[in-house]
Amino acid sequence: MPGMMFGTMLLCFALSVSVAVSIGLASLGGVLMSGSLPLVVVPKEMFSSLDKFPLLAVPFFVLAGKLMEEGGISQRLVEFARSLVGGMQGGLALSCVLTCLIFAAVSGSSVATTFAVGSILIPALVRMGYPTNWAASLQATSAELGVIVPPSVPMILYGVAAEVSIGEMFVAGIGPGVLIAGALMLYVLIWARVTGMGKRDGEGRLALWVAGRNAFWALMMPVIILGGIYGGIFTPTEASAVAVVYAVFVGLFVYKGLSWRALPRVLRQSAVTTSVIMFIIMNAGLFSYLVNYAGIPETLGHYLQETLKTPMNFLLGVNLALFLIGMFVETGAAIIVLAPILAPVAVFFGIDPVHFGLIVIVNLALGMITPPVGVNLFAACAVARIPLDQLVKPLLPFVGVVILCLVLISAVPEISLTLRDAVFR
Repeated sequence: MPGMMFGTMLLCFALSVSVAVSIGLASLGGVLMSGSLPLVVVPKEMFSSLDKFPLLAVPFFVLAGKLMEEGGISQRLVEFARSLVGGMQGGLALSCVLTCLIFAAVSGSSVATTFAVGSILIPALVRMGYPTNWAASLQATSAELGVIVPPSVPMILYGVAAEVSIGEMFVAGIGPGVLIAGALMLYVLIWARVTGMGKRDGEGRLALWVAGRNAFWALMMPVIILGGIYGGIFTPTEASAVAVVYAVFVGLFVYKGLSWRALPRVLRQSAVTTSVIMFIIMNAGLFSYLVNYAGIPETLGHYLQETLKTPMNFLLGVNLALFLIGMFVETGAAIIVLAPILAPVAVFFGIDPVHFGLIVIVNLALGMITPPVGVNLFAACAVARIPLDQLVKPLLPFVGVVILCLVLISAVPEISLTLRDAVFR
């Protein structure tokens, strides 16, 4: 069954069938070929993949992103980031990474970050002469910070599945998030110097004090969201609703970029975007169920435990396996299945479960920018209005940068644990 599913999916890709439909057709073929699964499994698992409380944050964060875009909040965050780094060659591209880092502390969602920030910066980058496919690749990769920097739904799922403190996971995620953002910015600087791009990026940027004053209410948003979560006032899912209320208030009454007349259109756009995301998750959830039914994750987990004898070998094997799994299995489903299997093995090898959790999340976050289940890629392509195949070549260096960061995060636990230990020990 697994071989037939992967073969069907690859055939559909070759025929230019959309990824979500390809995964759904491969899953349906898997059910039919199993001989033991009734067809009722298809709607049941599709519904079950969506019937999760943390997923309630998706429509709220998407809506918050749309409201921030419409109300001028995203624009002011971009202007603030440009005032910090926009004066150097490649500064506009640098501001994309920096804005995503700030926005990630509000949205909790890489897809929402892609739409909210990308809708502003991808067109701006293209106007400044950057290749459209490169700009979309940069945006898709930078938006990955949305699940690495707290608040993060995958961190919550890992904490529940592996019985690890979610608060510790949130604090531990700051170090890896800053590392990846810094590495991406370094790559952008080098790329701009080599290609000669971005020499005019400083044109039209505001002075730092002006941009900071204009962005005050926008910058208060992550303070309120993270302060409320860390202070125990609301859960991360509830924080998504708070983000919507705050975005409406600031957009309507402070920045006044949002009008009552625009609200129905924003709600409609958010509903369409959410539907696309949920359609992908729905099909990926059925695919993940069949992969689990075939016993692939369990077999892999036991194989790693029995075969790899040292912590370094274990981490090497886990990183490789999770990278491959993240390409085909939706992030939340992979965490729920694999965390209870692999976390105890990591503890057996003397690896801190919080450190291991960050390794898992960064690995699976790579799946958001690698086909076939690369949701960030689809979002960036939708914003840039280009087909997915145009992103492959410019995307490879970005993937390489994140993989290098992953190696450092795996080999140097202090990147994740220093701040955690300072706060909780």
